[in-house]
Amino acid sequence: MKNLKVTTVILVMSFIGLTAISCKDAKKENTNEEGSQMEASHDNSDGHHDKEAMHDNSDGHHDEDSDSSTDHTRDIEANTQKNTATTPIIDAYIQIKNALTTDNKNEAAKGGTALVAAFSKFDMSNLTGETHKEYMEILESAKEHAEHIVKSPIDHQREHFEVLSTDINDLVALLGTEKTLYQDSCPMANNGKGAIWLSEVEEIKNPYMGIKMPTCGTIQKQIN
Repeated sequence: MKNLKVTTVILVMSFIGLTAISCKDAKKENTNEEGSQMEASHDNSDGHHDKEAMHDNSDGHHDEDSDSSTDHTRDIEANTQKNTATTPIIDAYIQIKNALTTDNKNEAAKGGTALVAAFSKFDMSNLTGETHKEYMEILESAKEHAEHIVKSPIDHQREHFEVLSTDINDLVALLGTEKTLYQDSCPMANNGKGAIWLSEVEEIKNPYMGIKMPTCGTIQKQIN
């Protein structure tokens, strides 16, 4: 009888011991899981990597826009209607263009800011019907790409400048300009598909190649 009691006590103590160990292991496992979750949360808490991924996707999207936009450039007549209202917009665009020809990222960003401001101040009251509709399409696209130029590294600035150049080209074709401009083309831009830009000078100064190949390109047309 005494042996039975001793055996029972030993079994009870063993069960308690095993239960305590199991609980301790479970707690440690839960702690490790919580720690892993906290580390994962910490890694993504600033959203840095997610933002980079979004930025890459965003740029990829605009690259597609760039490919399609350059295929549908509006034709500018050699002698456009003389319109002084578009001058501030074109001047800001030229500021971006000149900055990119010298690989000046900061000056290009300033030009992007100036372009957004110029579009905001543009008087649309005289635009009606289809002209107003087309202008709004140009405005939406141009402001978006100008805003990207403000905050992007120079290689991405040039990607957005491809589409922006098409937008400004279309603006001149739609509304005209008082300026004498040159429509230039670079066969190497846009991944070898080619891209245009507008310049205020006859000399080729390539904004896509910058200081590496400043004279790459040809004049397609003189405007005014």
